[in-house]
Amino acid sequence: MTLPASSPVVAFIGLGGNVGDAAATLRSAIDALGALPGTQLVATSRLYRTAPVGGIEQADFINGVAQLATTLAPQDLLQGLFAIERAHGRDRDIEQRWGPRTLDLDLLLYGDDVIHADGLNVPHPRIAERAFVLVPLVEIAPQAMIPGHGTALEVLSALESFTCEALG
Repeated sequence: MTLPASSPVVAFIGLGGNVGDAAATLRSAIDALGALPGTQLVATSRLYRTAPVGGIEQADFINGVAQLATTLAPQDLLQGLFAIERAHGRDRDIEQRWGPRTLDLDLLLYGDDVIHADGLNVPHPRIAERAFVLVPLVEIAPQAMIPGHGTALEVLSALESFTCEALG
């Protein structure tokens, strides 16, 4: 376990899933995020239907982003995300990369930190390429800084084309 942050850090979590009732799973995961120790749920985006990436034939994904204020250190937050995934039926050991999954939680941003250690890369390595992350991020925090890229809105504006359909 690493030392907790001395004061809350703003973190953004990407949520996605395409197995079962993905929208209900994401809503449950959002509740679980707010229940993590030393963590408060600040904002959540709407949910969006998006096409899968990675070339594997599968159902569309439901995606969203949650904003947290947390005193958890980055590695501890990541472990909390993995625990929430497991509680929702995800088994990273047996699933196919970029394949169908019940729940995917990605630590997108942790304050202004750039982290490359112990299986954790922040900002998320493909954040600037993924409209399914940027659209909901811009909805709740358009001026969020993505280190090395600019604001979320600037990064989204640089994408050539994308399709994200808001649900309800």
